[in-house]
Amino acid sequence: MIVSKLFNKFFHSQTSGGILLIFCTAFSLLLANSPFAESYDSIWQVDMFGHSFAHWINDGLMAIFFFLIGLELKREVFVGELSDTKKAILPVFAALGGMLVPAFIFFLANKGTDTIHGFGIPMATDIAFAVAIITMLGNRVPLSLKVFLTALAVIDDLGAIVVIALFYPNPELPLDFTQFGIAIVILLGLFALNKLKVKNMIPYIIGGTAVWWFMLHSGIHATIAGVLVAFTIPFEKDDTKSLSAKMENALHIPVAFIILPLFALANTAITIDGGGLSHFSIPLATGIFLGLVVGKPIGITLFTFIAVKLGLCELPTAVNFKRVFGVGILGGIGFTMSIFVSMLAFKDPSYINEAKLMILVASLTAAVVGFIVLRILLTTRQDYSD
Repeated sequence: MIVSKLFNKFFHSQTSGGILLIFCTAFSLLLANSPFAESYDSIWQVDMFGHSFAHWINDGLMAIFFFLIGLELKREVFVGELSDTKKAILPVFAALGGMLVPAFIFFLANKGTDTIHGFGIPMATDIAFAVAIITMLGNRVPLSLKVFLTALAVIDDLGAIVVIALFYPNPELPLDFTQFGIAIVILLGLFALNKLKVKNMIPYIIGGTAVWWFMLHSGIHATIAGVLVAFTIPFEKDDTKSLSAKMENALHIPVAFIILPLFALANTAITIDGGGLSHFSIPLATGIFLGLVVGKPIGITLFTFIAVKLGLCELPTAVNFKRVFGVGILGGIGFTMSIFVSMLAFKDPSYINEAKLMILVASLTAAVVGFIVLRILLTTRQDYSD
């Protein structure tokens, strides 16, 4: 299998970034449950140009993260796993199953309650954490399995972005069609620059910032602008000439080592009370935990099985359904995207705190179980035809 240098760089930056996220999360939880909790929380509430520091991270810096996801998705469509229709069907079906089944489980657990709106929380997969865990297994992991996990997670994130756009508008603003219309006009202008083969980065940065600004004030979550703008950036198969590849290359390090760690530090300062396992009796917590830990592997494996048996695609070399299930367990590491959705789904701080806690518990469970299962499955070479 031929894998581009850009994919390798993306994969390894996500690996190191995932390990850093683990430390940032542990540090944030420690301070949030220490005598310094109030001082730590005050850091993220500092006013900056009319908004808190945390707000700028979640609505500003995270748009850059989504922009990088958009660039990665675009690369996959043109030269990666999604460039061939038959190859693309496999991770698309897997991601679809990994979204629908967890959402359905959450729906069943929360039907008739005021937490039903959080159905999007267990639908997402955290690329950085999932890639970090599978990398810990070393050279025993086939490259094809790593590519499958990465493609699955990228498509999964795209699905989460669509869900955010459709079901989680900015809770602080009503939909403003004028602002939204201006953002779309600027976006069309950027597409026109692409068609005119303008390869200077400056117009895209200025235009992309403008799209983000008007989207921010339109009532639609501003991070959506990141993905939309990414698709306007000129792409060429030669990475040395491609503006898209250059921008993706430039963003790997700051996203993995600055933006996502800041997001983790600002949003995982969760106060853990003495309730312990009683949290699992709450429909919200149950839906999140079962959605991520049970729904993800079942959905990913089931939809992959259906796609293969219908003859729509085939499993890559060195990948079988048992290994797909193992990867599906890692898909239950929601973290970044799940926390992001939870803050959009609820206004009640207690619900947000509860959701974040269960996301951490479920993600940790998925990481540990997924690591153990894949370690067992990858100890020896197997027959991949099953």
